[in-house]
Amino acid sequence: MSADRRRRLTRDERRAQLVALGVNFLAEHPLDELTIEELSAQAGVSRALVFHYFGTRQGLHREVVLMARDSLLHASTPRPELPAEERLRDTLTRIVVFVREHRGTFYSLVRGVASGDAAIRAVIDQSRDENARRLLEVFLEQPVADDDLLRVALRSWVGFAEEVLVELAVEAERPVAEIVDFLERTVQGVVAAVGGPGPVGR
Repeated sequence: MSADRRRRLTRDERRAQLVALGVNFLAEHPLDELTIEELSAQAGVSRALVFHYFGTRQGLHREVVLMARDSLLHASTPRPELPAEERLRDTLTRIVVFVREHRGTFYSLVRGVASGDAAIRAVIDQSRDENARRLLEVFLEQPVADDDLLRVALRSWVGFAEEVLVELAVEAERPVAEIVDFLERTVQGVVAAVGGPGPVGR
């Protein structure tokens, strides 16, 4: 047996391992089916150990959703070196690709937590706020007034985009480019509706 195999996992490593297993579970199952007993069986550890790290089923769910959310945000981080128009399309493309490759996880995030507890909803809301902020940064590079109407419109569009992604990228097989085109046109239309200049960079 190698030294790596004999090495005992640290507390942080074991916790990260358990959370990663929970995220993987979401690929094929809804969040509600992830229990402390299920995760302990998946990991081959005692129920007491899983309980020790997360305390409750709700605590486990929050950590799993948090990691899944951060994975999506990391995968779609805007590339600041790109001009605004290219950056918008590049970011949308990477979001669609991520969703297509992690369908079950994305579905669990946007549909499976709708009736979850407040802490889990807060994690998802933070993701929506961050995506809206990223969009705002793109459009503020153009002569668009930064006002409450624009912020509300972009935040609402993020919710609309989630539904589009579920319908076209998760439950259907629309081409990635077609979905990106649609998302790009609709967000441009939202900005134009609140007094923006039209397409970014044009």
